[in-house]
Amino acid sequence: MEIYLAETQGFCAGVALAIGIVNKALKKYGAPLYVYHEIVHNTHVVEGFRREGVIFVENINDVPECARLIFSAHGVSPSVIETAKARKLKVVDATCPLVTKVHKEAQRFSRLNCETILIGHKGHQELIGTAGCIDADLLHIIEDEKDIEALKIEPNAKVAYITQTTLSIDDTAIMIERLKKKFKNLVAPSRSDLCYATQNRQNAVKELAKVCDIIIICGSPNSSNSNRLRETGEKYWIPSYIVDSADELDVKLFKGKNKVGISSGASVPRIIVDQLVDKIKQHFPGTVVHIFENPEKNIVFALPKF
Repeated sequence: MEIYLAETQGFCAGVALAIGIVNKALKKYGAPLYVYHEIVHNTHVVEGFRREGVIFVENINDVPECARLIFSAHGVSPSVIETAKARKLKVVDATCPLVTKVHKEAQRFSRLNCETILIGHKGHQELIGTAGCIDADLLHIIEDEKDIEALKIEPNAKVAYITQTTLSIDDTAIMIERLKKKFKNLVAPSRSDLCYATQNRQNAVKELAKVCDIIIICGSPNSSNSNRLRETGEKYWIPSYIVDSADELDVKLFKGKNKVGISSGASVPRIIVDQLVDKIKQHFPGTVVHIFENPEKNIVFALPKF
């Protein structure tokens, strides 16, 4: 058996920042510490923080007044910020800087009175936060090409688009091309909304698909970027599976396979990948592991002062 590790492994800079903020807050203030939604979408990370006294809430009103609260990496809408202020909560914002960039674009388009099309997955926390930054009368959320056809916007209207940061690169490109054909005056963000980690990881899976006959993605079921990685592998006709931990891996999947590609979502600790590799080695003695240089190794977001 040969294992090919995707060149992107471990936390992206945005996830590392959010986790670093929670660790710093625990060290400085102690428990209980409240976090609005899961800090990142990874079971291992969330359960680890729960053991340290972090309380994850889905409703700001569940946080006692004047308590300390951290906003997750996915970002929140302005209305949530106002609610936190009204409850006199001591807030630390762990929103990924790349999500913050999208929020600023959303607010700018509303100031320009643009009909704003938000491409993303309805119900995802990042999408909810971004949608809250757009004037409700100008907001149009779409998930796929069918939604584009259903848009009730004048073809000559001033229209802009923004996207959730963790979407499929290929699917998003197709949808944007459809929007350009439908709206002559379509305005794009100043830069792509898809984050570098999303792009790097999907590109790395495409490379794995060239040499591997099966791909395993380490990631939690509710992780958007992890699920997009699995879908990327499948688009290249390579059987692709997602596992939350090494224990979930069924080695029977490797029957008749010789080259396994392993990738991981941006919120997956490197230890999960290492444990997966160890399990495969135990079942297939003599396994060779191919490792590549990580292009993100020097990308770091500085922790805020608090």
